[in-house]
Amino acid sequence: GFEQGPGFSIRFTVEYNLFGGTILELGNERQKLNLQKVRERGELGCFALTEKLAGVNSGLIVQTTCTWSQREKRFTLKTPSENARKVWISQGLVATRAVVIAELIVRGRNHGPHAFLVNMRKQRLGPLNPNIKVGDMGDKTTGNDLDNAWIEFDSVKLPYSSLLDKHDGIDVRTGAYVQKNTALGMNERHLTNMDRIGQRLYTGRVAVAQGAHEFRKRLFYKTKAFADQKETWNFSEKNNGGEGMMDKAVDIAASNVTNKRFGGRRRSKYNTTSAETVATELVSHVRGPPLSQVPQLRQLFLVAKQQEMKMDAFLVNVERKLCISLRKKERASKSLVDAIAAAKILAVEDAIDLTHRLRQETGSYALMAHTGFEHSDFLICCKFAEGDSRILELKLARDRVKTKNPNEREPERVAREKLIEGLRADQAQGMTIQKAWRRRWREAYELAEIAARAIVDDWNEHADAEHNAEQILSRL
Repeated sequence: GFEQGPGFSIRFTVEYNLFGGTILELGNERQKLNLQKVRERGELGCFALTEKLAGVNSGLIVQTTCTWSQREKRFTLKTPSENARKVWISQGLVATRAVVIAELIVRGRNHGPHAFLVNMRKQRLGPLNPNIKVGDMGDKTTGNDLDNAWIEFDSVKLPYSSLLDKHDGIDVRTGAYVQKNTALGMNERHLTNMDRIGQRLYTGRVAVAQGAHEFRKRLFYKTKAFADQKETWNFSEKNNGGEGMMDKAVDIAASNVTNKRFGGRRRSKYNTTSAETVATELVSHVRGPPLSQVPQLRQLFLVAKQQEMKMDAFLVNVERKLCISLRKKERASKSLVDAIAAAKILAVEDAIDLTHRLRQETGSYALMAHTGFEHSDFLICCKFAEGDSRILELKLARDRVKTKNPNEREPERVAREKLIEGLRADQAQGMTIQKAWRRRWREAYELAEIAARAIVDDWNEHADAEHNAEQILSRL
């Protein structure tokens, strides 16, 4: 909840999207049936992808290995070093089951990351199974109702049934790695298990974008309700006009200071000829406008509402398109992948920016508990969860440098050509392309933001056109 912190909402998406969703996508019929039994027993799951030196930021490359032994007819799951520990695994301290992403090794060949269903415990909240170690990642600034664990596997033996093998698996009779569902079209590429795991990250990114967006909507709604009833002060002047009143008060205050400095008789604290008394006599309190009508705060509420409406429409459309793609079991289109990235980038970045600006304008209210501000670090979590926003930005920029967007608008064209010109100039001076990209990071992020905002505008305009067409057809 908003008041309690983000722990429950993160547990929910881990349990149903990452853990359960991966089993539904990659698991065979028996594994999916067992998932239902896990639910009935009240057992929790976790999703172990991220490692200390590998994870989403590294392009989903992991170091944990799971090696098949044809002689033993089982796998050995191993964390090769401390740097390969699974880290920041939500619900990892209490989970009975874990979907673990590890490199599958068969006959000495690495077949890339695959998903394995690992029994962490024999029963709910029971002791850990042998050779599995877990630890707490430590206290956080928010979300401490959610446990985040590191997990280490010390040559844990797994049966073949632990491999989620709906699409790819091992022929246990021969020990050969096999790809299933290989009937592909002429230009189609076989979807790897990692591709399919990535589908969970697409849904997760949409969920993260929605979570960040809803958090800032709730925060602005609650803060505006406070600001609407928070009085500001005003005054009416009884004589001599404003300047006369202020001048008189300042003169008396200066006189008091002079008397003290040059030996004048100490003024009694009950002396009625003080600056404060004069101000009180000359000014009477009049109810002013509420805090929400202070110009800078009023403008902020207006800007936030406009952005909210635009992002609301965009997120609804992206979710609808993603659901259609998932139901049809299709690979997400390039346009949809870019839209999901734009949703994650902008919903989170705008929430961080607007929340920071709101905090600056609401005084001590922003320091109080139970206002929502105390959980605003949840938005930082959103920034790196399900694919770090910076990585997604660099991908948007890189794709546009490689291939011109056919729907490119003028600001995007200018930013793209500026980045390309800079990269070419750096390479002409002998820089590698990697160093050139690092040098031009500002231009890259600038292009990415422009491209992301153009995606939002394009999708919203297209959705409006579709809606208008449906309205016309419904009248025929």
